Amino acid sequence: MSQVISYIARRAGRQAPPRPESRRPRLALRRLLVTAASSLTAVASLAAGPSTAYAAPATGAPSTTPVAQVPVRHSGDHLTVTVRNAGKGRDGTFELYCHPGGGSHSDPEGACAVVERNTRWGQDVFAPAARGGACTMQYGGPATARVTGTWAGRPVDATYDRRDGCAISRWDRMVPLLPDLGSTASS
Repeated sequence: MSQVISYIARRAGRQAPPRPESRRPRLALRRLLVTAASSLTAVASLAAGPSTAYAAPATGAPSTTPVAQVPVRHSGDHLTVTVRNAGKGRDGTFELYCHPGGGSHSDPEGACAVVERNTRWGQDVFAPAARGGACTMQYGGPATARVTGTWAGRPVDATYDRRDGCAISRWDRMVPLLPDLGSTASS
């Protein structure tokens, strides 16, 4: 608006009326607030950066946008799974990274998905079976597993076996994080 008044005043051969002095501090304050707000937004977006990895869909389709090749840094969940006496090439120690998925585990996407699916607010996804529960007296074989690492920002140190129906159910609930032994475990 003031530019229009200045233009009209110059065309008429007069000088534009001076701006009121009281607006200058308001404009300076407004600029300061806008700058502060944009700075806070920039800092917040930097702090929230890793969470965008959770929202990115995994389509498997190649991207048409060229992206610089940067080594994947795993800052999300990390689990180490050690399986013993499972037989048929299932024994070993496997690394699993989630968010983004990776590691030496044979099915990182499936393993991350099963842990995500079993995660409940306020409950330990790796908690042992409840004591005193009624369990079938079946033996699922000598297989054992130990899962250590970090999940959802919390330390994990859990052991699994197949000594009875409750332990077998607990193991099977975590397949494919743990190997699928089904009914072949006792053979």
